[in-house]
Amino acid sequence: MAEESELLKAPAPTLYGIIGFKLLKGALFLTLAIVMYCLSDNDLPAEVRELMKALRVHPGNKFFLHLAEQAGLLTETNVLWASAATLFYSLFAWVEGIGMIFRVSWAGWLAIGESAFFIPIELYELVRPGKFSWYLLDVMVINAFIVWYLFQNHHRLFRHHH
Repeated sequence: MAEESELLKAPAPTLYGIIGFKLLKGALFLTLAIVMYCLSDNDLPAEVRELMKALRVHPGNKFFLHLAEQAGLLTETNVLWASAATLFYSLFAWVEGIGMIFRVSWAGWLAIGESAFFIPIELYELVRPGKFSWYLLDVMVINAFIVWYLFQNHHRLFRHHH
């Protein structure tokens, strides 16, 4: 028992980095959920047009035209549902991070499962013709590293109840 306590007190800088990543992700998704909620009753196509003006984007820019078209398809209800789902996901990341701060075993397994869940989706998106993204590759590598690291070190990083 004392040996397990000493292991848990040992510094684990990689674990701290993963915890920071999870908490930051939770904060970013919480912010996104709040912004989505606040914008849910706005005229989104008009908001996109105003954004285009503010950014001095040429009105014929295909990306922003597509963005404006997609914004026009959104309903207030859809935005509210997306906001709720984003809020739930942000809380999920916070639970993972806080659980890992206290080094509870289930939080490590939760982080492994959540990170592993997205790897096939990210891989699928990366291999789709014309969809490659260095950002997505970075995210997939980070997720794969989190899964590997937490799985390999779970026994020494987290409290296990016998």
